[in-house]
Amino acid sequence: MIDTAVSTIEKYELVVGLEVHAQLSTASKAFSSDSSAFGAKPNTHVSPVSLGHPGSLPRINSKAIEYAIKLGLAVESRINLHNHFARKNYFYADLPKGYQISQDTEPICIGGNVEVRLKSGETKKIAIHHIHMEEDAGKSMHDQDHTQSLIDLNRAGVPLLEIVSEPDIHSAEEAHHYLTEIRKLVRYLDICDGNMEEGSMRCDANISVRLKGATKLGNRCEVKNLNSIRNVQRAIEHEFLRQIKVIEAGGVIEQNTLNFDADTGDTSVLRSKEMANDYRYFPDPDLPPVIVTEAYIQSIRSVMPALPKELYHKYIDELGLSAYDSSVITADKELVHYFEDVIRLTDHYKSAANWIMGAIKSYLNEHNLHIKDFNLKPSQLAALIALVDSGKVSNSIAVHKIFPALISNPDKTPGQLAQELNLLIDQDATDVAAYIKETLAKHPDKVLEYHKGKKGVLGLFMGEIMKLSKGKIDPKKTNQVLMEVLESSK
Repeated sequence: MIDTAVSTIEKYELVVGLEVHAQLSTASKAFSSDSSAFGAKPNTHVSPVSLGHPGSLPRINSKAIEYAIKLGLAVESRINLHNHFARKNYFYADLPKGYQISQDTEPICIGGNVEVRLKSGETKKIAIHHIHMEEDAGKSMHDQDHTQSLIDLNRAGVPLLEIVSEPDIHSAEEAHHYLTEIRKLVRYLDICDGNMEEGSMRCDANISVRLKGATKLGNRCEVKNLNSIRNVQRAIEHEFLRQIKVIEAGGVIEQNTLNFDADTGDTSVLRSKEMANDYRYFPDPDLPPVIVTEAYIQSIRSVMPALPKELYHKYIDELGLSAYDSSVITADKELVHYFEDVIRLTDHYKSAANWIMGAIKSYLNEHNLHIKDFNLKPSQLAALIALVDSGKVSNSIAVHKIFPALISNPDKTPGQLAQELNLLIDQDATDVAAYIKETLAKHPDKVLEYHKGKKGVLGLFMGEIMKLSKGKIDPKKTNQVLMEVLESSK
């Protein structure tokens, strides 16, 4: 932890731009027919094209074009109709051709924004500069052998989208929310699994500081290949303090490419920062221009799924859910699918959300399951909600008795289980009156407290009554009768 006085820190503004690399979930690579699947034995998903052998020619993967347009539409970019590929020249062991096929002056998506919601309740739009297509490099492994680095070229040529933000981010929190929204979008669109631990989504952070009120950007350092949202936050927080310390000591920020050590939380210099002219970009002579038509863009737009922001506002404005519930449900595409299936069968939207946020999420967490592995069908949950709403069982009985029984007996309905387990509410008013009478006789001191104005004892009475009835009475009706009995006994 870098020790810098709070008063000194407050003089400065943090400025961050993020470059997010999303590995596209196409079946084959960007410019060859090699499989792009993750997890194969090293150097088995390769061919003369992805290895850059002389005479081999690349061919554009049309699915990668489609996926790029999908993301561009999702973030409100302008789609570039005339696209060219360029060669980005540099030598590195995991780049067998000696150059990377990328886009330079004509990226496929230009502009756009990602809306984030901060803890303060503020909503902010973080601007995107552009999104371009390129191919991935291979993977260097430095921990497999004591004396040598090993190279796995399975990843070489896998299609990537690089999402480049404007320097619009001014806190680690904003970076966290921005990356979370990007990951949600690529998952909703089914174009990338967003798994940062496996490297299918990676982030480089360009970080600088300047005095508050200044308009000129400070020298930036780029922290490379951050593999978790938390590490992006940590790297930003560390660099902010480190750069302030250097400037306050009279130093100058060197424009370097940095590595982040997740164990120590420190950054270290990898190399001096490359500039665009270092890469000697020039048009790739083996790839023709990609011409995109407005009709093609509209055909993609017409099959776009509902996106997180749209669903979030729908759940609040149309279904009456809280901002918190809406945020949690829309955070997971599969959870949204489950919720949407439930609310097609019931108009008790809040009850559906309560079940998902409560009993269902607790069960999933306890058993380390994902919602897609949950065996309770949406139709069964809708039937359980209807059973409670009809007054045939209490909510407590539904949660603690019928819900577990349904999971163990997924072929049965909530109504069948309620009948078999003798859990249906007893509509006999005589029994309810008897439970109330027994409870009040047991607690005469609490009855006196109620008459003195302590209405909180109603909860104690109801708890006792529900125990006596084994939950087989209607709580609302019983509470009403209880209050009538108490008021008449004054």
